[in-house]
Amino acid sequence: MTRHYFSYLALGDSYTIGESVPLHEGFPYQVVQILRKKGLHFHAPEVVAKTGWTSFELADHILHTQLNEQYDFVSLLIGVNNQYRGLPVADFREEFDYLLKKAIHFAGNKPERVIVLSIPDWGITPFAAGKDSKAISEAIDNFNQVCEEGTKKLGGHFINITAQTRMAKDDSSLLASDQLHYSAKSHAVWAEQVVKIIEKTI
Repeated sequence: MTRHYFSYLALGDSYTIGESVPLHEGFPYQVVQILRKKGLHFHAPEVVAKTGWTSFELADHILHTQLNEQYDFVSLLIGVNNQYRGLPVADFREEFDYLLKKAIHFAGNKPERVIVLSIPDWGITPFAAGKDSKAISEAIDNFNQVCEEGTKKLGGHFINITAQTRMAKDDSSLLASDQLHYSAKSHAVWAEQVVKIIEKTI
């Protein structure tokens, strides 16, 4: 009997690749490590993400990249760079919708196998010192509302990790050494939430 190995595609930006933490400590790798410890057979995650990518840049890259036709699970975390660059939420809505539909397509047209993570709030980090953190938080909430509404409408799973990232304001252990991105400890929290959804769906 051949053993089935599950596949997992992680789409995103710096938060998905785990900027400033070792590769294996980014949340997609932690997800697979946790599931393997639970006796589930998973391939290493396929990560399509780059620091600085907006939703448009991620969509453009997917369009020009040869990926597998299908994956068992797909996660999507995008939008912070749209907010950072001051790009309109209206444009993001269209681009997010496109990305979400692509993610569902990659998941074999099973929206219940697509997991969208909310955008972390970089406005509370030391990197944002001197900037209007309240305005950043409000803008991120607006982008996250688009993500949540779009995901629920199409039947995917939405995880709010933003509240956890805001705890870094009073807990520097949740931040990576660059004082902008998040530490392996934060990625572990996000990974556990992704794992819960995958376990329910398998």
